[in-house]
Amino acid sequence: MNLVTLKEVLEPAKQKGYAVGAFNANNMEIVQAIVEAAAEERAPVILQASQGAIRYAGLKHIVSLVQTAAAGVDIPVVLHLDHGTDFDQVMRCIRHGFSSVMYDGSALPLEENIATTCRVIEVARAVGVTVEGELGKIGGTEDDISVEERDALLTDPEEARLFVQKTDVDALAVAIGTAHGPYKGEPKLDFERLERIRELTGTPIVMHGASGVPEGSIKKGIELGVRKINIDTELRQAFTSGIKTFMEKDPDNIDPRKILAPAKEAMKKVIKEKLHLFGCAGKA
Repeated sequence: MNLVTLKEVLEPAKQKGYAVGAFNANNMEIVQAIVEAAAEERAPVILQASQGAIRYAGLKHIVSLVQTAAAGVDIPVVLHLDHGTDFDQVMRCIRHGFSSVMYDGSALPLEENIATTCRVIEVARAVGVTVEGELGKIGGTEDDISVEERDALLTDPEEARLFVQKTDVDALAVAIGTAHGPYKGEPKLDFERLERIRELTGTPIVMHGASGVPEGSIKKGIELGVRKINIDTELRQAFTSGIKTFMEKDPDNIDPRKILAPAKEAMKKVIKEKLHLFGCAGKA
């Protein structure tokens, strides 16, 4: 089916109390793994491309891969820009067929973040594209995003209220203690802050840096209003683990099809587990 918007998958999630998985894609095997796993589990799904992924694979290639995969299934599939920090890059993604974009102005002063997010929304809404905004700085490193722990800044609930009131974003990424990349210890999430943000905004909340967050914390976050959960690191780990395991068994094999097939299956296993954890399996 055709690509759908973020709002089209998050509204049912908000009404029924589950979250939709958002998985980062960089190449054909990752796109196939995400869409196939979601189709087999009858789950709506969000495929994300970061600015780094776009530089690596090419904007047109990413769009074509996802559109082709989505056309072959009958579940809702969203193509979403992850952490778009450059206004022109966001516009290029909209122009080339992304059904949803994230403008990440979290490094800017509040008023400037609001102003630029509003500019993005003005263009996006005119062509039926949804927008995710971000408030607060999420620690860790992922592609273009690198925030030292000392610079991470949890989202202020009152600022979140003002941000949503002035921008009317379709989803809001917040900093509540998660981080991009592998965790060195168990993350401690600020659930009181999350609950307050939900009460003041009523907007679907996005949890970034969810790879490695304990299942109990994921479920608690969903109870408190998280409706989109981003997974990237665990897919990378599954991908490389699948390749390593295959090469250990057959070190002389040079067929990329045989080398990458186990990586794809390893990713599908992780994706299916997440879809059930998030509660979106069977919701398509």
